Amino acid sequence: MKSMPPHLEKHLAEGFHMPGIIELSPAMSIGETIEELILIRETSEMEEYRDIILYLPL
Repeated sequence: MKSMPPHLEKHLAEGFHMPGIIELSPAMSIGETIEELILIRETSEMEEYRDIILYLPL
């Protein structure tokens, strides 16, 4: 995933957009990851994540 931030910056600089990326932590259990994803979905709108990379845990 280390290549995604530079790629996203280039992509945005060229005038493009993307829905967003959520990077999961391998240190988190599956249950913790699911809880974080549910929290994101229930407390925000997907448009809030346009053109960003979000790292879990929050």
